[in-house]
Amino acid sequence: MSEIVYKNDFSFTEKDILSLYDNVGWVEYTKNTKKLIRALKNSLYILTAWDDNKLVGLIRIVGDEETIIYIQDILVLKEYQRQGIGSQLLKAVLDKYNRVRQIVLLTDDTEKTKLFYKANGFEPANKLNLVSYVIINN
Repeated sequence: MSEIVYKNDFSFTEKDILSLYDNVGWVEYTKNTKKLIRALKNSLYILTAWDDNKLVGLIRIVGDEETIIYIQDILVLKEYQRQGIGSQLLKAVLDKYNRVRQIVLLTDDTEKTKLFYKANGFEPANKLNLVSYVIINN
């Protein structure tokens, strides 16, 4: 593995994106490739991580850039996980949007994700006397 390079651009291909999402098991996203690509293009901010010409990570932000941002996706290829790439992607976003009051995300309720987000400064909503509600349309 060479040095990881971080880019804020759309230099990735559809194949790069599908490979990344499939690798981490986010296959619901890849069932409708056109919808996924539109979602990426309509995002407020995307930062990617590259090992040479290989897309190894991505973070995607939606929001108004003033009062709230939502971390919609953060993915790192399985073989590149636990090397600090996800934390670097997250740190870049937190630095960029440090004046935004609410930085929100939903994630799987696993020990791995809890530890990752806690290590990166996040707290569960209930610890802040907050609750979140979700509607998932199929």
